[in-house]
Amino acid sequence: MEVKVKEVSLRKIQKDAEDSYKGGFFCCEALVRSIRDNFELDVPDTVIAMSSGMSVGVGRSGCLCGALNGGVLALGLLFGRTEPRGPKDPEVVKVMGFTHELHDWFKVYNTKNATCCRVLTREYNMAEGEHKRQCIYFTGLCAWKVGEIVCRELGVKNIDEDNEPDTYWAKERQAAKKAEKAMVTA
Repeated sequence: MEVKVKEVSLRKIQKDAEDSYKGGFFCCEALVRSIRDNFELDVPDTVIAMSSGMSVGVGRSGCLCGALNGGVLALGLLFGRTEPRGPKDPEVVKVMGFTHELHDWFKVYNTKNATCCRVLTREYNMAEGEHKRQCIYFTGLCAWKVGEIVCRELGVKNIDEDNEPDTYWAKERQAAKKAEKAMVTA
C-alpha cells in the first residue's frame, strides 16, 4: 500500500474522523475514511463500505468498539498481508503488534479501561447527546493513534506541534463527573 504524503497533521486526522461521524458515517466508516483521505491511499470507496458492518460494536451488537474496529481495519489495509504464509509470517506478526498497541492504548486513553461498546456506552441512551459525543470523540481518538502508528512506521512527518491527541471530551467529562460528585457531597 502506497502512502502518497510526506507529512500529515494527526490532529486533522482526528478532526476529519469526528467530522465524518457527525456528517452521517458511523465510527468505523469515519475512521477508515479519515485514514484513507489523509494518507492519500489509492483505494476505492469500497474500503469504507467494508467497514460499515463493524460499527456500533459490530452490527449494533455492542461488542468491540466500532472506532477500534476501524483502526484495526485501517492498520490491516496498510500493513496486512495478502498471501497465506502461516502464523509466524513477519507481516502478520507486525500488523498484529500494531493492532495490539492500538487496543491497549485506546483502553487507557478512553478513560474507561474498556474496549467493549456496551461497556463504553452503558451510562448513556443510544445515539443521543452524550453518547453520540463520546462515540465521535472515541472515533477521532482512534484515528489519531492509527495515524501516529502509520507516521512512525512509514516515516511520515506529523506537522503538529503538540504530539498528543486532542482530549477535549475526556477533560469535559471528568470535570462534569467531579461537579456531580461535589453536588452529591454538598
